[in-house]
Amino acid sequence: MEYTNLGGPGGPRVSTLCLGTLPFGTRIDEAAAFAVLDRFHEAGGTFIDTANTYAFWEPGATGAESELVIGRWMRSRGVRDELVLATKVGALPDPPGSAWPECAEGLSAPVIRREVEKSLRNLGTDRIDLYYAHIDDRRTPVAETMGAFGELVEAGKIGRAGCSNFAAWRIEESRGAAVAAGVPDYAAVQQRYTYLRPRPGADFGVNPHASEELIDYLGTRPELTFTAYTTQLTGAYTDPSKEVPEQYRHQGSERRLKVLAEVAAELGATANQVVLAWALGGEPPVLPIVGASTTAQLDESLGAVGLRLPAELRKRLDDVD
Repeated sequence: MEYTNLGGPGGPRVSTLCLGTLPFGTRIDEAAAFAVLDRFHEAGGTFIDTANTYAFWEPGATGAESELVIGRWMRSRGVRDELVLATKVGALPDPPGSAWPECAEGLSAPVIRREVEKSLRNLGTDRIDLYYAHIDDRRTPVAETMGAFGELVEAGKIGRAGCSNFAAWRIEESRGAAVAAGVPDYAAVQQRYTYLRPRPGADFGVNPHASEELIDYLGTRPELTFTAYTTQLTGAYTDPSKEVPEQYRHQGSERRLKVLAEVAAELGATANQVVLAWALGGEPPVLPIVGASTTAQLDESLGAVGLRLPAELRKRLDDVD
């Protein structure tokens, strides 16, 4: 495993691969989830990502399932202090069963104070290392949101705050509000990001692909760690049974997939591994959030650690229009 600092040089050390746990406790049962968590930990993985909403849309689910599984695993293994734990707030339907995202709980101070206590109980811990604002909330002033996160940092309930699915200008507005209030600003930004580019006008709802503006913004903010989800397109790069999501279906993607396959063959790697290496070695560097339902799937992702793309191969990948 390789490591970097979260939120700049003074931040906690984290593994450069983050384990995403969205289906744990719903589509992936506890035994399988424990096996994946064990393998990640054995490989030196320290960065684990969850949310208070995973996966509320599954039959009978509440959104707490993933946090609860992780909490039980940490207690049974005694590894809490070896991990950097991230969870999220703001996207849970309120009340349960209501329309989403119209009725997402939002990022008001009362919601943040209430939900952090629930997540702490679910995870069986006294602190959350990285607490994300899950989706933007235009109804709540950013000063209120940042102030609430600041209170949690001061109380020791969270280490740092981050944001997910925000536009670049909203991140800058939020960080400005934090500076004005004298509270810590965001340390990380999480966004959808992968090698394929979405077709113009593609609709991802409240979970957008990182825009060129956001990538440019993050490239000038080394104090903001960029973590990316759906980097492997949920297996579509390597699994013939998985279709490329329709938002990425266009002729440019066909050209990119062709070059990706060529580069993977030259390196003796899988397409997934090349995509992860491309992300890790990019500018700005990306910490991919990898998903896995089996240890075999996780092992493939772990094989990307240490894989370096020679400059000529990276240029070939990047130059495909």
